[in-house]
Amino acid sequence: MGMTLRRRQALAVTLWGVALMGLAVIGGASLGVRINLTPSLPVGLYVRDAAGVLVEFCPEGAASEESAIRGYREWGVCRDGYAPLLKPIVARAGDTVDVSGDQIAVNGTPLPNTQSHPRDHRGRALRAVPPGRYPVVTGMIWVVSSWNDGSYDSRYFGPIRESMVRQRLRPLWVVR
Repeated sequence: MGMTLRRRQALAVTLWGVALMGLAVIGGASLGVRINLTPSLPVGLYVRDAAGVLVEFCPEGAASEESAIRGYREWGVCRDGYAPLLKPIVARAGDTVDVSGDQIAVNGTPLPNTQSHPRDHRGRALRAVPPGRYPVVTGMIWVVSSWNDGSYDSRYFGPIRESMVRQRLRPLWVVR
C-alpha cells in the first residue's frame, strides 16, 4: 500500500526544509557565521571577527575523544568528524591561571561559574586540571565559559594551542 498524496507532500516539505537548513548552516559557516545551540554560551548567531574574544577550535587528543564519545559535540567539520567547540578566551601568553576546585582565577581575578565538577550532567566521571598556578606560555590560550558552570573547556583539558583556533568570533544576535 502506497503513501497518500498528503503524506508524500508532507515528506517532501520536510526533506526540503532539512536540505535548506543544511545549506544555510554550510553557507553560513563559509561566510563566517556560526549558530550556537549549546549551553556553553548564549544561544544565537556569532560572526567572524579577527578581534573576537570567542574562538572556534577542534579539540585534539583525549579531549577530542572524550567530547565525541560523550556527545558533547555533534557531527561536524573537525578531523575527528565532530563539530568544533566555541569558547571564550580567558587567558593568553603572559597571564597566570590559578586553578582550584572552587574556581579559576586569571591574574588574581576570579571568574564566575568556573568551578570544576567531578561528574558531568549524566553522572560520568570527569578529570579536571589539577589545582595549581599555571603561567600561560607563548602560543597557548585558556578557554573557559563562565556562562555555564557545566561547560567542557580548559578546566578539564587545560590550555590549547593557538594554532588549533579555526576562527575568532563575536556575538551578532543572542538570546539571554
